[in-house]
This record gives sequence, structure tokens and C-alpha cells, in this order.
Amino acid sequence: MSHARTLVLGTALVTLAASASAYPVDAFDRTGIKRLKGTQAARKLVPGAMLGADEIKLHLREAAPMADIGAQDPVLKAALDSIFEGRDASYGAAVIDITDPAAIAWAGRREDMTQYPGSVGKVLCAVGLFDSLARAFPDTAMREKMLRETVIVADSWSAGDSHKVPNYDAAWGGNRSRAVASGDAFTMSEWLDHALSASANSAGSIVWREAMLMRALGPSWPGTPAERTAVLTRPGRALYELSQQVIVEPLAAAGLDQKGLKQGTFWTNHGQAKVPGSQSFASPRELARLLMRIEQGRIVDGWSSLELKRYLYLTRKRYRYSYAPELNESAIYFKSGSLYDCEPEAGFACGKYRGNVKNFMNSICIIETPARPAEGVVQKRYIVALMSNVLRLNSAWDHSRVGAAIDEAVRTRQKTTVKDEGSAGAINEAGKGD
Repeated sequence: MSHARTLVLGTALVTLAASASAYPVDAFDRTGIKRLKGTQAARKLVPGAMLGADEIKLHLREAAPMADIGAQDPVLKAALDSIFEGRDASYGAAVIDITDPAAIAWAGRREDMTQYPGSVGKVLCAVGLFDSLARAFPDTAMREKMLRETVIVADSWSAGDSHKVPNYDAAWGGNRSRAVASGDAFTMSEWLDHALSASANSAGSIVWREAMLMRALGPSWPGTPAERTAVLTRPGRALYELSQQVIVEPLAAAGLDQKGLKQGTFWTNHGQAKVPGSQSFASPRELARLLMRIEQGRIVDGWSSLELKRYLYLTRKRYRYSYAPELNESAIYFKSGSLYDCEPEAGFACGKYRGNVKNFMNSICIIETPARPAEGVVQKRYIVALMSNVLRLNSAWDHSRVGAAIDEAVRTRQKTTVKDEGSAGAINEAGKGD
């Protein structure tokens, strides 16, 4: 019988537990993500969210490697353009139809425009963690073990975040959501899940910080308190360079363009105080190509790409782009990010995702329909990156309706009109997660 190894790290505690309990809802034993127990017990998920971990596949592993996505398909381009006729000029989009790996088609609209990606940038932090993990622990079984059994305790790096994360209540048998508090203990798998599913800034900072520590400490990660302190007290410029190295190198290795993809700033105040920041930005083209590289198994390696896709699988209440009921039967691998800001304006009431100064909304997803195809049924698969800055508009609802229109355009290759209408209740719900 193995024994737990406990390390006191200043205000943080790291434990390598003998056993742990985490992503598609059947994967608790394998990953250590306890919220999956509560999610599985609730069983309130739409049909497309009920895949098991072993049902999630990478669909471009056997395709010939591609340096880029080639020329745009004129038919798909015409269908995509029709969606945005008469709409705000701020939209940028890239859509890649990967249903047939031998005949991939894509189209874009202002696909090279860049804007602040918001929490979509947490996917880049996750890429950094998987790359550092592969360097420190080449054996994939050991990588899985380190994610499942390494417990990191919340400290000053995770403080000041209002995002709620699910906490499994064993006595009640379900999840209760609240903001991360100092002293909360989560496995590394859970921190990844909180960053990508609940989109917690606290988790985003922990994931990025641990990627840096793992890169510096190698196979001795999580390290002793002294070893960790020695890394985290390096001069600010050195920490900034390390923070960029862990993200930029795996993206560059996958052939992604750094001019269209960058996470420059930590997610929490303490992280920003310790690690000097720079501008964060992304373009629809590079975000779509990032998802394509996942499907190709080119984000770090095949194991890492598949794990990242599993972490992006949506097993929570659907919201924003994924809220569209037209996608209920679809498996969705999803991340969104937003930033809105308001100033006083006569006759205008500021609201969530409805700013009048800025109203950034960003959505990236892989769609597979139906999630479980019957024999003889061809599964439709495509990638979307959608970015907008439409002022005074409920952008959560807007992305859900544009997402439904994109689904129709990809399926039919016909001119498509966005069905914007919806009840007040539906419009409100589109902006709510768990």
C-alpha cells in the first residue's frame, strides 16, 4: 500500500495521494475530477453531453499532415457570408468542415482580425501545461497519474476570483458551486477542469503557474517548498520569459502563427504582480487552426491532444454559443471568453455581455452531430471560431443564434438567415452557466 506524500509550500499544500477521484461524466476514477460524480448523479445533460471518455476520438490523426487549411471553399464561403449580411461589421469567423478528412473545406470572414480573447486564452495555458507535463514525464501513464494524484492547494495566486467552481458534496450527493477560497484543495486534473469548464480565473492562474514550475523543475515537480520558491522569486522579466516559453514553444511546434495567438497576462492580481504582462490577442483563423491541430494530434503529441479535447468536452449546462437547442444532439468541445464594459448612456441599461464601450465575445468549438451516430449515419464534424464586439447587444444570446445558423450553413451549404427571436427567459438563460 502506497503512502501519501505531503509537502508544505508556504501557504500552499501539495499532496501526492495514494488514490484520487475527474471529465466526460464516466471518468472520475481515471482523472480525479470529483465534480463529475455530482454531474453524473444529476443527469440533467442534453443527449450530446453524455459521451464516455473512450468515445471521444481525434478525427484527423490518419489524414495527411497539412501545413495550413488551404484555399477557402467558395460554396461554404458564400453560405457563411450570408449569415452576416446586414449584421454588425465587427464579426470575425473561421469554419472548417472536417467531416471528410480527405476533403477538408473551410471558409472565413475577417478571419485574420484580432481582439482580446478573454477566457479562450485559458486553452493556451492548458497547452502550456500539457507541454511541460510531456517534457517532465514522457511516459503517458505517469502523466495521467501526476494530473490525477497531485493536489495543489489554493493560495494567493488564486485569490480574488468571483467565478464559481463546482465542489462535490459527498453527503448531499451533488455539486455546490462557489468561488475558490484559500485552502481549497484540488487535483491538477480538477484545476484544469475548473479553468476550461467553469472558466475560473483562479484556476487559469494555477494551471499557468504549474506549467512554469513543471518546466523549471522537470521530473521533480511539484518540488519542495524551497525549490518552488526559488523559481517563483526569479526577477519579473525572467518569470515573464518563462511564462511565454511554456506557451509559445508548443504552439510554434504545432505550426501556429504567433501573430494571431497570444496569452500575455495572468488571470489574477497576484499573478499579474509577480509576472509582468503583455497584450493578449487571437484571431479566428488561428483559433480554428488550434482546434484543427488538436484533431490532428499535433498539440504536443497524440495523448495530450486527446486529453485536451476531453477537457473541452462540454459536460455542464450549455450556455452562450452552445446554448442553441439545435445543437442538443451534438457533442460540443467548447471554450468561450468575454469582456464587456459600460459607461453612462441615456436610455441604455448596461447588462452582462451587453456593454456599450466594449462587448467582446469569443467562442471556439468542435461540433460532432450526432454525438453517437447510428450504423450507416455519417457524423457531421466541423470547427468554429467566432469573435464579435457588437455593442449594446446580448452577445451570449447572439452567439447562440449565430451558432445555430452556422450549423445550418455547414450542413446545407445554402444561404442562411439568423433566427434572432427568442423569449425573454431563453435570452437570459443563454448567458448563464451552472
